[in-house]
Amino acid sequence: MMTSDYGLETKFCRLGEAITVSDGCRIGGYASLFGLADQGGDVVVAGAYRRSLARLAAEGRAVKMLWQHDPAQPIGVWDEIAEDARGLRVKGRILTEIDKGREAAALIGAGAIDGLSIGYRTVTAEKDAKGLRLLREVELWEVSLVTFPMLSEARVGTKGETPADAALRELAAVFDDARRKLAGRSGPA
Repeated sequence: MMTSDYGLETKFCRLGEAITVSDGCRIGGYASLFGLADQGGDVVVAGAYRRSLARLAAEGRAVKMLWQHDPAQPIGVWDEIAEDARGLRVKGRILTEIDKGREAAALIGAGAIDGLSIGYRTVTAEKDAKGLRLLREVELWEVSLVTFPMLSEARVGTKGETPADAALRELAAVFDDARRKLAGRSGPA
């Protein structure tokens, strides 16, 4: 657990099999997994996010998608955040219209960034017999894409192509088709 400059605690989760990137900027996966101790000795208990998510929905507010927990660098929006039996499942969009969003999509696509981290305030917690802090209720503020996660089990799964990759692929197909047509008229290419 770390505390940010703006007073929130943070939990890092490694992206991978738990988060997917598709259509260049759509991502989804787990920002938090229940019942697993992270490197800071904290364990998120099933149901820990329920009240926070209900309160946000009732107030018409959303959990923010940030870059490296920096409140000055929002990079997208979370379209869906919900608890399931495994953990905190997130689905959202990286905004490739902004520089940091394009950078994030490229870094995730290349495998250079593979972590998710939650920014939250602890509402209710207790120590268990092993000295682990059990987070029973947290107020979720943000989920960030990060370089170094604390919970290695939450990961990026598959990676989609960026809109730029799709455009380049389409352009390459046009050139390849033109090359074939020219080759058919004037001999081998």
